[in-house]
Amino acid sequence: MEAVAMVRERPHPPVKTAKADDLQPGFVLRLLDEIDYGLVVVDVQGRIQHANHLARHELATGRLLFSNQDGAVAACNAQLGEQLMAAIQGAAKGRRRLLYLTHGGHCLPVAVIPLVHEFEGPQASVMLVMARQRVGDNLALQMFAREHCLTPTEESVLRALCDGREVDEIAVQHGVAESTVRTQVRSLRSKTGAHGIRQLVQSVLALPPVVPALRAEDRGARCGAPAGLRFV
Repeated sequence: MEAVAMVRERPHPPVKTAKADDLQPGFVLRLLDEIDYGLVVVDVQGRIQHANHLARHELATGRLLFSNQDGAVAACNAQLGEQLMAAIQGAAKGRRRLLYLTHGGHCLPVAVIPLVHEFEGPQASVMLVMARQRVGDNLALQMFAREHCLTPTEESVLRALCDGREVDEIAVQHGVAESTVRTQVRSLRSKTGAHGIRQLVQSVLALPPVVPALRAEDRGARCGAPAGLRFV
């Protein structure tokens, strides 16, 4: 027994991986495209060095952020622009910041992250991480539905719950009685082992951030991309 305990307590050797600087740029950029968050890398002046496909979509809508003629990230009004640039320049000094950009009924939480440790000198790049706009668009939810043998209707109800809709709203959206939706929710709980709607939604929120595979809009966006954006 003591020998078994010694084996269990023996530390594992550290995992050896390639240094980030040794990875091919194309591979790194494709990796960013597979993350279900809008990611924009900018320099200290806000000039866009790279934007993954979800960020490009958000910038193209221009609801809160967009790419200006100089290839820099810009906000839809001067006040938000000042907040954004102050956060970017703060990140260049190693300070992280969470912004809530709000205008015209739209809200976009953005984390502003330095890409180099604060003690390593002036930062060359800063990353803007945009919040998910719709949890239900996560491809992992489709995988979750297949894993638990959900019907298409049950998957649709689950998506609506994850997007914050109430049972009565889902009933109106689907054109059915509330009792029908409640029956579908009970079936979802039974198949997934969730004790309630909150736990059911939390199980989806905990899924890996996998982006949808269909990117027809993204292919079209590349044709008229603003100057300064780099694509894989």
